[in-house]
Amino acid sequence: MVTDAHDQAHRHDPVYDKLHATAEFRELKSNYRRFAVPATVAFLSWYLLYVVLSNWAPDLMGTQVVGNVNVALVFGLLQFATTFALAFAYARYSNAKLDPIARHLDEEYAHATSTSAGTGTGTTEGGAR
Repeated sequence: MVTDAHDQAHRHDPVYDKLHATAEFRELKSNYRRFAVPATVAFLSWYLLYVVLSNWAPDLMGTQVVGNVNVALVFGLLQFATTFALAFAYARYSNAKLDPIARHLDEEYAHATSTSAGTGTGTTEGGAR
């Protein structure tokens, strides 16, 4: 089983190795990590704060804010709001910083594979399926 995975790793397209070695690919990975790592740490810290306060500060979490709405419910709803805000922020960041580089690398990959395969455009006969 291990040898199958090893053999499969050696059978990937060599064009990928060339693209992987480019500065653009390193920039893409760097830009992704620049957003993903801090966002993940911040969100997990925020979530763990909610869990810790729920377990070890029940009086605080049970404090009524308005009517039957307590601090725990507000924190829980803020978890949803944070999730949507983070998804929105990632979509904007990705559109601005990641997608242009990824598109360019994809175009280079498509060009290199179509050139090496001798197909030119890479489309099927007649341009459709």
